[in-house]
Amino acid sequence: MRFSFVSKEVGSGLRRNFTMTVALIVSVAVSLSLVGAALLLSAQVDRMKGYWYDKIEVSIFLCGNTSVAFTCTGVVTDEQRKNIEVILNGLEPVQDVFYESSEDAYDQFKEQFAGSAILANISPDALPASFRVKLDNPENFEKVSSALLAVQGVESIQDQRKLLDRFFQILKGLQTFALAIAAAMLFVTVLLVMNTVRVAAFARRRETSIMRSVGASNMAIRLPFILEAAVAAILGSTLATAGILASKYWLIDAKLAPNLTFIPFVTWNEVLAIAPILYLVGVGTTVLAASITLRRYLKG
Repeated sequence: MRFSFVSKEVGSGLRRNFTMTVALIVSVAVSLSLVGAALLLSAQVDRMKGYWYDKIEVSIFLCGNTSVAFTCTGVVTDEQRKNIEVILNGLEPVQDVFYESSEDAYDQFKEQFAGSAILANISPDALPASFRVKLDNPENFEKVSSALLAVQGVESIQDQRKLLDRFFQILKGLQTFALAIAAAMLFVTVLLVMNTVRVAAFARRRETSIMRSVGASNMAIRLPFILEAAVAAILGSTLATAGILASKYWLIDAKLAPNLTFIPFVTWNEVLAIAPILYLVGVGTTVLAASITLRRYLKG
C-alpha cells in the first residue's frame, strides 16, 4: 500500500465530506478548548496554593476591653503577653513571631480604609493586639492552637489557611464544572466522528467493495477513513492549543499579570505542557471512535 494512494484517498474523503469535516474540526476545537481551560485553571490553582500557603500566618488575637473569652479578664497584661511570646518561641513548628500592638493595627487599618466612612466608627481600642506567627508548615496549625487554647491573655486563634481553602474550593468547583462541560462536548465529538465516518463509509461502499474483492486487507480499507478523522482531530487540536497559547499571551501576560501583581500566574512551561495532552486526547478519542465505527460498518 503506497503512501501516495493513501494520501489521495484521505484528501478525496476530506473534500467529499467537507461540511461534516469542518463541523468535526470545530467540535474537537471547542471541546479541547474547554479541556485546556480546565487544565489551565488547575495549574493556576496549584501555583497559587504553593505561593499563598507559603505566606500563611497564624494570628493570635490577645484580650481587649470587649473580650468575652474565658481566658480574658480584661486587657492583656505585659506579663501575659510575654508568657504567650515565650510559649510561641518554644514551639517547634514556629519559624517567626511578630507582635502587632493595638496602635499598630489601627494605623494599618487607617491605611487600608483611607477615605472610607467606616473609620469614623472604629477606635484604636476596637482592634486587639496580636501575634503573627509564621509556621514551617501550615498543616502544623493544630500544634500551635492546642498549646495556646487555654493560655490567659489569648482571646482567639485564627488559621488563615481556612480562609484560603474556601477560595480554592470555589476555584476547584469551577474547574470541575469546566471538566464536566468538556466531557459532554467530547461525547458529542465522539458521536459526530462516528456519524461522519459512517456517512463516508456508506458513500464509498462501492470502492471498498472493489478493494475487498481484489484482496485488500481490512487495515488497507479502513486506514484512509481513520486518517481522515485523525487529520480533522489534529486541526481541531491545533486550534484549541492556539486558543490556550493566545489566552496566556494576550489575557494573562498582557492584561491580568500587570494589574494583579499579587497573584502568581502560570508560566509558559506549564501552559506548553498542556498542548501534548490536548493532541493526545483529541487524536486518541477521534481515532478510537473511528476505529470502533469502521469495525461495524466495514465488516469483512
